Amino acid sequence: MNDKKLGFGTMRLPLLNADDETSIDLQQFKQMADIFMEEGFTYFDTAYPYHQGKSEEALREAVVRRFPRESFTVADKMPVFHVKAKEDYERIFNEQFEKCGVEYFDYYLLHNLGRDRYPDTQKFGGFEFVSRMKKEGKVKKFGFSFHDNAGRPSIRS
Repeated sequence: MNDKKLGFGTMRLPLLNADDETSIDLQQFKQMADIFMEEGFTYFDTAYPYHQGKSEEALREAVVRRFPRESFTVADKMPVFHVKAKEDYERIFNEQFEKCGVEYFDYYLLHNLGRDRYPDTQKFGGFEFVSRMKKEGKVKKFGFSFHDNAGRPSIRS
């Protein structure tokens, strides 16, 4: 087990054009990933909306296709703010799988969960969905990221 604690976030990757968030400098990202891995770090974090949907693809090119799968861990996130129907979970998850080029996610989060999004996450089966992905071996561990204030939300129906 790797005891290195630093993770590599892909929300703000280097760009070829500062005015175009999708213009990821893939060569520089590859160099950064190489150094990160050479130093014994293994944790990479991405999410569906990062770089307007291009972060996951960049991770695939810079890491997934270049290193043995067992040598790194990947965290990705379901953008609950994009889920408008139960079917969106499956569609978005499959898109993320393809974009990242992985057979499983080491960590998978319900992303940006908060007081206003929790009811829809329940209604559309978000918690059941990630549980099923874990049972199917597509997710090793799951959780959520909470983006709200510290007030006590009413989460019981």
